[in-house]
Amino acid sequence: MVKFGRVLTAMITPFKEDGSVNYAVAEQLAVHLADRGTDSLVVCGTTGESPTMTWDEEYELFQVVQKAVAGKALVIAGAGSNSTSEAVAATQKAAKLGLDGCLQVVPYYNKPPQEGLYNHFRAIAQSAPELPIMLYNIPGRTGQNMLPETVARLAQIPNIVAVKEASGNLDQASQIRCLTSPEFAIYSGDDSLTLPMLAVGGSGVVSVASHLVGEQLQQMIKAFEAGQVQVATQIHLQLFDLFKALFLTTNPIPVKTALKLQGWDVGSTRSPLCDPPVEVTQKLKDVLSQLAAVSASKTSENEFSDN
Repeated sequence: MVKFGRVLTAMITPFKEDGSVNYAVAEQLAVHLADRGTDSLVVCGTTGESPTMTWDEEYELFQVVQKAVAGKALVIAGAGSNSTSEAVAATQKAAKLGLDGCLQVVPYYNKPPQEGLYNHFRAIAQSAPELPIMLYNIPGRTGQNMLPETVARLAQIPNIVAVKEASGNLDQASQIRCLTSPEFAIYSGDDSLTLPMLAVGGSGVVSVASHLVGEQLQQMIKAFEAGQVQVATQIHLQLFDLFKALFLTTNPIPVKTALKLQGWDVGSTRSPLCDPPVEVTQKLKDVLSQLAAVSASKTSENEFSDN
């Protein structure tokens, strides 16, 4: 069974001033993330602004990232659509590129019933049976919630191996765990719910915050797995303000702003997204400064203890 790891980064897409994809920065960022706690990169998902990217741009970005992190991290393609035939075509192309998996979002806007969701994802899985698939349930964006019973039915299909559960409902995550085998991976779609999700059988997180704190997220999950729950809780609480700041306005506006504050030339978001209000930028500055201070303090403590 494929192992996507604990920390999966929902990678942003850098753009140039003229609005085109900045593949050079994408390559640099991918390597940076792989070196700092990321096990798998989810490329061209929601955080990657897939709604405003062309398929040609996406396929090029898949290949650039794949080459950049070969041997360091897995690459999962955002290949979902609200059209089954379009998702099938994108998934087959991702499989031909030799990517490590694909993310398939619940169809948006047309709001298919549960049987329609089952048929949609089954058709995609059968079209590329060698490619591992992660389902993606995010009713706040799609307008439709995929029920645990539907996830459980789909989990019986061999290459549907995981779900990114972003309903914000821990009861729903618990129900999925009750209905699926332990090998079926459940990932939190919300950074702030990663630790609670682990407690009900989760495997890790598809993260936005890992652009900034990937190593800390790895430490938190490993601590929980080792039974060091208090350590995991302490890390969670240290990062909690960041988790919330990154969603003060529509994702990925805040995380792109935070990366720019750290010197990354990732550009702006594509319209109809826009730059954040000044108060969001200021909050991000404050939170990043606080985290930097905590990190510096720990470094000083470690140096003192070593002496």
